[in-house]
Amino acid sequence: MPSRARVGVSLSLHPPAVQWALARRAEALGFESLWTGDHVSFHLPLYESLTLLASYASITTRIRIGSAVYLLALRHPTIVAKITATLDVLSGGRFVFGVGVGGENPKEFEASGVPHRERGARVDEGIEVLRALWRDTPATFKGRFTSFDAVSIDPKPVQPGGPPIWVGGRSDAALARAGRVGDGWVAYVVTAERYRQSLEKIRAAADRAGRSLDGFARAHLAFITVGGDFETARQTWVSRLSERYSQDFGPLAERYGVIGTPAQCRETLEKFIDAGCDYFILNPIGDPGQTGPQIEAIAADILPRLNRTA
Repeated sequence: MPSRARVGVSLSLHPPAVQWALARRAEALGFESLWTGDHVSFHLPLYESLTLLASYASITTRIRIGSAVYLLALRHPTIVAKITATLDVLSGGRFVFGVGVGGENPKEFEASGVPHRERGARVDEGIEVLRALWRDTPATFKGRFTSFDAVSIDPKPVQPGGPPIWVGGRSDAALARAGRVGDGWVAYVVTAERYRQSLEKIRAAADRAGRSLDGFARAHLAFITVGGDFETARQTWVSRLSERYSQDFGPLAERYGVIGTPAQCRETLEKFIDAGCDYFILNPIGDPGQTGPQIEAIAADILPRLNRTA
């Protein structure tokens, strides 16, 4: 099992100047990566994810940028291949493309003209399309949803073969997809024990596909609130996430939250490292104006104990 983990930070929505100041500060504090979520339509305002990541690329120099996770089924994969190739070039090869199926908001599928029931098949095929267009000059593809002959998308990504594709999700289908075609996996809202069990399913899928998981990233997206005591941090975690997702997060706090003092948060994260996680994407949850202090607290009291830099 990995002894340490790389640590990135996922920023919620803020006014542009605040957003960019937080991104610069995350880089200065030594976080390995900057992440954003993705929806076309959601319960609350969200920036378009790849546009936001492009803005991060222009104001940072070292820190990697990534989507956790992009709803690939909602967009035509040829256009996505062009955008992501450009983003990888503009960032100097710092882009990680986390993709997922989504589905919790059927209205955004309706609005995008994509049948909800086809989302898994579209993601499977979309990943193939991306890799063909990132890799081949020219590329040819014949699929259920996308077909083209002798098409080139240039410039190619900086990273050979294209950005790494990390598959998000916790369903058996998502785990099989990660093992079969992913360069990594992003979990969310799971316990450490379920994380361990999920990795076993991913390994089994990789074995069936005849793939090695050498270099495969094992990531976990976690909502974190650092505070002076557990109960105060818990109240903040529950209230902010309940508002964000329009549901009661109270019953989920002890099971899925990274909550409490720095020592309590480290203890929770260490359980995931023991389960096989080697990459954390931490989404700080706090009252308005508290994202900066949360990032500072994580960097000062958690990052040095977890961070793996080599």
